Amino acid sequence: MIRRYFVLIVAVLFVVAALPFTDGQDHAVDRGAEERAIENVLHSVFGWAVTKDFDRFYGAIADDEDFISVTPYDRVKFGIRAVKESAAFWASPDFTAISHDIRDLRIRFSRGGDVAWFYCVVDDYNTWQGKPANWENVRWTGVLEKRNDAWRVVQQHFSWPRAQ
Repeated sequence: MIRRYFVLIVAVLFVVAALPFTDGQDHAVDRGAEERAIENVLHSVFGWAVTKDFDRFYGAIADDEDFISVTPYDRVKFGIRAVKESAAFWASPDFTAISHDIRDLRIRFSRGGDVAWFYCVVDDYNTWQGKPANWENVRWTGVLEKRNDAWRVVQQHFSWPRAQ
């Protein structure tokens, strides 16, 4: 009997998970397309650095004081202004971005479909003055908001797992 209820509950959860969400105006939204769009935005958060395309980076994050970024180095940036104030570091010829990898990406959406949160693990390969300055196996979590039909990261948090 318990097994039958368990199977029924699991079946209902699969059906509910497959239902489309709306954009708040009762328009069905293609969840797969939204996930791909978010994945592209997340790749822009790191990918811009290879060519130092700051416009690509700024286009991926909230362009106002709502943006929050927490790094493992006791650094917290509140707002786009704080991000732009540190741009000279990334623009320096001493910094060279090589590549990045995002894996184990999980994306979840709000019921209205205009907010999403994510989890993944990222490797970011760089050099500073010719020496490796990589982030490897960094956990990255965050929240995106859809603004003017474009996904923007509004909050992100990076951390290294604690050694067991």
